Amino acid sequence: MTAAHNYLAVIKVVGIGGGGVNAVNRMIEQGLKGVEFIAINTDAQALIMSDADVKLDVGRESTRGLGAGADPEVGRKAAEDAKDEIEELLKGADMVFVTAGEGGGTGTGGAPVVASIARKLGALTVGVVTRPFTFEGARRGKQAEQGITSLRESCDTLIVIPNDRLLQLGDVNLSALDAFKSADEVLLNGVQGITDLITTPGLINVDFADVKSVMSGAGSALMGIGSARGEGRALKAAEQAVNSPLLETSMEGAHGVLMSIAGGSDLGLFEINEAASLVQEASHEDANIIFGTVIDDNLGDEVRITVIAAGFDGGTPVRRTVAARGIGQHTAPDPQEAPDAGRGNVFARPPRTDDPFPARTTIRESGDEDDLDVPSFLQGRR
Repeated sequence: MTAAHNYLAVIKVVGIGGGGVNAVNRMIEQGLKGVEFIAINTDAQALIMSDADVKLDVGRESTRGLGAGADPEVGRKAAEDAKDEIEELLKGADMVFVTAGEGGGTGTGGAPVVASIARKLGALTVGVVTRPFTFEGARRGKQAEQGITSLRESCDTLIVIPNDRLLQLGDVNLSALDAFKSADEVLLNGVQGITDLITTPGLINVDFADVKSVMSGAGSALMGIGSARGEGRALKAAEQAVNSPLLETSMEGAHGVLMSIAGGSDLGLFEINEAASLVQEASHEDANIIFGTVIDDNLGDEVRITVIAAGFDGGTPVRRTVAARGIGQHTAPDPQEAPDAGRGNVFARPPRTDDPFPARTTIRESGDEDDLDVPSFLQGRR
């Protein structure tokens, strides 16, 4: 048993800056398994509070452990001065996630440095970051855009979560504190949706090479989530994921798609086919689609779908609405069926007659795992 463990992909999640470290803490709190957590910050006090396996305070001389003062240049220099230490921490990783809240100092300036080091070491490097709320100010927004541009050049794939769009998934009484927690939850969802694919064994294994085929050098990526119950639930959930408020643009033109469907043991093959077909139609006709299901009876009659789309052609995708087939004119998420963040995501490739890639199916049993936690802002206040 010990020898087999050596063949598992080594995945490291790096949270850099205040937002990134908070996101890592949330992932640890929610029980994200199979990864090593690394927290990096110029704020020594915040770093002490982190639950990460490894902590690295950078910029000890330039900031004296007091933070970057929301200056990305200070964050960049602090990370560059610690390049050797960061490289040592990332050695041996097959995949590295770099997570941060864009717009501040340490995360905005330091994340591209960390990503560049990871990629230089040969790791599949994925950035998962948030764009700040509008209420955080124009300066922070401008710095965020500059940081996102820099990070995109340093990663294989970059997933950007627009915080403003989280407000469309919550209610009008959502507090500022809950809004920032919501952002952490979505960062968790993005990372877990990919790591569970690699770390959770399936009846037919979907391995690291499959994920790498979608995400290596893919550039910008989009993430959508959906949840539904009752008649046409899988199709409705897929429609919600494809038209999720988290998607700033359409999935149309995506050459690589990771998709998971989670449901109870009554989840039907016809339902799965309908949902997968809808997502397939929203992607490029020759897309490499990694698809799979997780069976979790704790979900009852609920179906949850998470979609990550990557590998777009140079142009900007155009926002569009994908109409559901066979369930009436449902074209937008129902307020009582707010998208739920899928947990325990599993993927495989869906069958399609014109797909040059072989069809694959993965079905995983979640057993009595009771660590399933659905973010309150995605629960539709059930």
